[in-house]
Amino acid sequence: MTLVDLPAVPGLGGLYARGAAASGRLALARRTGGGPTALPDVAYRVRGVRGDLEHLAAFQRLVGEPVADTLPPGFVHVLAFPVATALMARSDFPLPLLGMVHLANVVEQHRPVRYDETLDVVATAGGLRPHRTGTQVDLVVDVTVDDEIVWRGTSTYLAKGVRLGGEAPDDDERVPFDPPLPTGQWRLGKDTGRRYAAVSGDRNPIHLSALSAKALGFPRAIAHGMHTASRLLADVGPARGDAFVCSVDFVKPVLLPATVATSVRRAPTGGATFELAAWHPRTGKPHALGTVRPLS
Repeated sequence: MTLVDLPAVPGLGGLYARGAAASGRLALARRTGGGPTALPDVAYRVRGVRGDLEHLAAFQRLVGEPVADTLPPGFVHVLAFPVATALMARSDFPLPLLGMVHLANVVEQHRPVRYDETLDVVATAGGLRPHRTGTQVDLVVDVTVDDEIVWRGTSTYLAKGVRLGGEAPDDDERVPFDPPLPTGQWRLGKDTGRRYAAVSGDRNPIHLSALSAKALGFPRAIAHGMHTASRLLADVGPARGDAFVCSVDFVKPVLLPATVATSVRRAPTGGATFELAAWHPRTGKPHALGTVRPLS
């Protein structure tokens, strides 16, 4: 794999413009039976990434984290996200960036990260595989401080309707969801996607308005997966510890505006593992399911 050093964290606005152009070329190539079918054998690295206190506080207030000088795991994702997005915006990336749906996220936090620490970020792509509705891929980001890994995030994305070969799974093998007793409830306005975009920079059109979401196959704008995951993790609070693994599956999109029932509870097995859930309070259908456990 070729390691490419970028001079700075790329701007997401420019990346989405490049991604839109690449998406158009990919659509045309697929209609003519061409286009890339494999992931680029490239890793992107940016050295010297720093958080900003005002930006950090805005993120913390939005997702319900206490305002402090340590970075919530979701904020580290925000700092690193443009580096992973740069990979997806490449002309030889086989899936269209615009309209990509976040299916799952795994964060491994090895220790708390302070706002004044200088971070090095490396992003790679792998795990290109069929999904029952398209093709999915993993974007993996490692964050280090003085060559010590402090955070790793694996985001699984879906390109709906894109088939790159191979047999898709027949069924969703997920265990049926039985809503637990709620421990909380969120009321999310129709501007939730725009508010999270303002602090994350993630302005994928599926999150911004009903009009732009409909153009990409959604009935209304949907909430960012990392907004949901970050709020659930904030609900766990200090009980998650300093070093942990948080895994979240995004089952059904949160169509905005929305009321979301939530549950954060210790796992029946006891110990320091927590089970996380967010669901539609009327239908009982899950939006997100996850766990937080100590990092072993």
